[in-house]
Amino acid sequence: MGLAIAYIIIAIYSIALVLIFFYSLAQLNLLINYLGYKRRNEEAPKFNLLDPKEIPFVTIQLPIYNEEYVMERLLDNIAKIEYPKSKLEIQVLDDSTDDSVVETARRVQELQETGLDIQHIRRENRQGFKAGALKEGLEIAKGDFIAIFDADFLPEADWLKKTVPYFKDEEIGVVQTRWGHINRDYSTLTRIQAFALDAHFTLEQVGRNSKGHFINFNGTAGIWRKQCIFDAGNWEGDTLTEDLDLSYRAQLKNWKFKYLEDVETPAELPVVISAARSQQFRWNKGGAENFRKTVLSVITAKNIPFKTKFHGVMHLLNSSMFLCVFTVALLSIPMLYIKNTYGHLGWVFEVTSFFILSTIILFVCYWFTYKSIQGSSFDNFVDYIKLFFTFFSVALGFSLHNTVAVLEGHLGKRSEFVRTPKFNINSIKDTWKGNKYLTNKLSPNMILEFALMIYFLFGMYSAIPLNDYGLFPFHLMLFLGFGFVFFKSLTSKA
Repeated sequence: MGLAIAYIIIAIYSIALVLIFFYSLAQLNLLINYLGYKRRNEEAPKFNLLDPKEIPFVTIQLPIYNEEYVMERLLDNIAKIEYPKSKLEIQVLDDSTDDSVVETARRVQELQETGLDIQHIRRENRQGFKAGALKEGLEIAKGDFIAIFDADFLPEADWLKKTVPYFKDEEIGVVQTRWGHINRDYSTLTRIQAFALDAHFTLEQVGRNSKGHFINFNGTAGIWRKQCIFDAGNWEGDTLTEDLDLSYRAQLKNWKFKYLEDVETPAELPVVISAARSQQFRWNKGGAENFRKTVLSVITAKNIPFKTKFHGVMHLLNSSMFLCVFTVALLSIPMLYIKNTYGHLGWVFEVTSFFILSTIILFVCYWFTYKSIQGSSFDNFVDYIKLFFTFFSVALGFSLHNTVAVLEGHLGKRSEFVRTPKFNINSIKDTWKGNKYLTNKLSPNMILEFALMIYFLFGMYSAIPLNDYGLFPFHLMLFLGFGFVFFKSLTSKA
């Protein structure tokens, strides 16, 4: 390897490490915000829902597409929502193209006969996908406030009573609640997803919201002021994460968001890796698309302080961290050989301490979010250590898949909104086998993921002849992560 190529590799590797370090510092700042906010008691003006004059009209929107396995559960659950019937309507925004339409129509009619104001709304086409369905429903919505639930969400009966009162403050445009996970302990895959989402819904959402930084409506389990949606320019389907897009446009218009960590809305996590893949792809590509669409508006906004701009940019760049992580992983083996070939470049490898420091920061941050939900006993801490390194390894294993998504988003390559298949999995006894929405096609990335598994096995082996074990733990996690993703993808077919 020539010295010039070695310098290029070192430069790219170092830039990626520094960007990851900045991301970890932003997370640390959010942790400080989170811990400070937890100690504060905040009184907010609220509607008195015991006074009929103060009860606003609410529309619940249920955007669905081919949800045969969870439709009955969803509708039965929504029918239990406690709110005056005269002030509540439910829109079932059904874009389905399969037999589930007939069963949904039958169940909606049964609920109508109980006196519930519920409509089964069908469109001619899926233009704009979920954003298009929400926008079309909004045109005829009677409510001043619009609650949205995806098909796998199961809000508690008193959900509206806990969220609607905060809209007494006329500057609040959105109230978002924390996601819960009804099948958290189903498998290693669901535990990892729950772990990552819990960090987002505690550390990140509270950490940003407590200081007035931008947060996002999470696409479901939240409620919008209708006026806010219109003022922000309404739903747009030009990104795969229409929720993040509208959230930023609303906050750039000075609307406030209220995040309720204490209100948990249970939902089902994907139990098959192909479903997790499609969800990860959409979220990460959508994040990059929104960075491309929105970042200049954030940077140039006159009404936003610098710190909020910084956190906004880092938020929009969240998914792009996978590109940095994948770059560091890919170049780590050439870096090992550069270190042992060019002795005078040894000082450069102090840069790798950035990665260790970043990992320690994230370890600390995630512990605080984990213990806020799971508890802080010694046994929980031991479980946390195992889960953190499992999560870290599998996140590394997803880095190729998510990097492809991020690059497509930044480069402006358009793709269809692919829904995440739902399974109606509540316990370990339930099975996903035979789910008709699962694809039998293997991801083309799998071949590369297998090759990367072998590549990092070589990285582990390289430590022996070079007598340099500094990167061995990293290569072991990469080997295990890519191995997990590859073998789960190979075996997780209906």
